[in-house]
Amino acid sequence: MDISVFFLDVLKYTLSGLFVFFAAYFLLKNQFDTYYNLKELEYKTLVVKDILPLKLQAYERLTLFIDRINPSNLLIRLHQPGMTAREIQSAIISEIRAEYQHNISQQLYISTTAWNIISRVKEDTLSIVKHAVTNLHPEASAVELSKIIFAKLEGLEENPYDLALQVMRNEIQEL
Repeated sequence: MDISVFFLDVLKYTLSGLFVFFAAYFLLKNQFDTYYNLKELEYKTLVVKDILPLKLQAYERLTLFIDRINPSNLLIRLHQPGMTAREIQSAIISEIRAEYQHNISQQLYISTTAWNIISRVKEDTLSIVKHAVTNLHPEASAVELSKIIFAKLEGLEENPYDLALQVMRNEIQEL
C-alpha cells in the first residue's frame, strides 16, 4: 500500500502542478498576445504616418509627369519658331526620357499596376511621336508634326492620359 499511496501523491502533485502550469501559460499567453498586437498596431501606425505622405507625393509627381508628357502640353512647351519636325521630335523624346528618369524612383511608392500604366503611357507617347515623323519629308515644320500627332490622338477611342490620371485618382482614393 505504501507504493500505491506514494504514486497517488505523486499523481496528485503532478496533476495540480500541470493545472497551475497550464493556467499560468494561458494567462501569460493572452497577455503576450495582447502586448504583441498593440506593438504591431503601433508599428503600422508609424509606417502609415511615415509612408503615406511619400505615397501621396509619388502620386502627385506622377500625375504631373502624365500631364507633362501629354503631347498637347509638350508641343506647346517645346515649340520654338522655325523648328523642323525632326528637331521637335528630338526635343520631345529627350524631354520624355528626362522626365521619366527624374520620376523613376516613385515606383517604390505606387502600385505595380499604376507604374505599368505610367510606363505604358510613356512608351505610347514615344511611339506616337516616332511614327508621326516617318510620313513627313525631312524639312517639314514642327507645326506639321504637331498636326499629325494631334490627329493621331483624336483618332484614339479614349485619351490614354485621361485614363492614366483616372487610375491614379482611383488609387489615391483607395489610400
